[in-house]
Amino acid sequence: MGNMMKQAKQMQAKMAQMQEELAQLQVIGQAGGGMVEVTINGKQSVEGVKIDPKAVDLEDLEMLEDLVAAAFNDAQMRMAQITQEKMAKVTGGMNIPGLF
Repeated sequence: MGNMMKQAKQMQAKMAQMQEELAQLQVIGQAGGGMVEVTINGKQSVEGVKIDPKAVDLEDLEMLEDLVAAAFNDAQMRMAQITQEKMAKVTGGMNIPGLF
């Protein structure tokens, strides 16, 4: 039982370190062939948005709105993949419900 508690504390420390590392990461999501880019950090906060002027059509702002949303979703998906990969390293591939 003592060994199990020791392993749990080690895993908890590794997870805390991983969360700190993830918070420092930045991921770029793209849409429209790179015409729109959204950068998010590990806390899912938007760090920046870049829009190629060619993507701006005042007659079709809905398309630009869709591209921004798609780029954000792409960034979130990429961050989720990175988080899942890092989590697998910490947990040894065990799927622990409630973690990320």
